[in-house]
Amino acid sequence: MSNHTLLANMKIGKVINKGVSSMADPKVYNTVEMQDRVDQYISQFKEGYFSPLSMLARFTEEIGELAREVNHVYGEKPKKTSEDDNTIEDELGDLLFVTISFANSLNIDISEAFNRAMSKFETRDKDRWTRKEQTEVEKDEQN
Repeated sequence: MSNHTLLANMKIGKVINKGVSSMADPKVYNTVEMQDRVDQYISQFKEGYFSPLSMLARFTEEIGELAREVNHVYGEKPKKTSEDDNTIEDELGDLLFVTISFANSLNIDISEAFNRAMSKFETRDKDRWTRKEQTEVEKDEQN
């Protein structure tokens, strides 16, 4: 299988993989488990992970597909009757898969990257937005 063919088939739900749970799997994954599951999937192919430039191209493709779905749901452009029934959730899942693949290929721990990003936002942007009153926060937590 060529790199192009494998890359084209790496969409969640469009690749049949024996030994990996189906999309109906109700399990909730932590970041280590997600990275391990993606690695198990990719490791079964001789091609392995793609180059960073190929990963970035795939990431960009998935962003475009997500944008298209968001536009269909919230924008003025209705979906053609001939277009596939994708959802924003499906496209976010595809984007997550590619993001994890990209991170794995560069030996980046998603949890560490997330913690560093959140620390940056919590510090840099702590006074950027209007804070909710405590009663509003408690009300949101109850919902």
